[in-house]
Amino acid sequence: MSKNDIRNREDVFLLVTKFYEKVRQDTILGPFFNETITDWDSHLDQLTTFWESSLFLKTKYLGNPLETHIKIDRDHNHTITELHFGIWLNIWYETINKYFEGDYAENAKRRARKMGTFLYLNIFQARTNN
Repeated sequence: MSKNDIRNREDVFLLVTKFYEKVRQDTILGPFFNETITDWDSHLDQLTTFWESSLFLKTKYLGNPLETHIKIDRDHNHTITELHFGIWLNIWYETINKYFEGDYAENAKRRARKMGTFLYLNIFQARTNN
């Protein structure tokens, strides 16, 4: 089966939706997300905007992912580890590979890897500042 590249908001929404279906079922990641997010429709829309902005540079994302992740780590007694980011990234790659191929798909992988590293490092930095 031939796959298309990520081309528009609808494709990003498909990616984000399928990705979080897997994340929510994951025994390690699921509790962080399922205990934190109460309005999944709104959250998926927000994350679609985030990734659309990141990939196509044509929309504006107004949230603060770093602040959000630092708070989640604090609320979960500083239990987020590199394992969580590794699982998150593996599921992201698996989801992209299942549905898409092309330059934007590869860019989505690179951006996720960079974002995961950035969040991981800054979450641990925030722990030392408390």
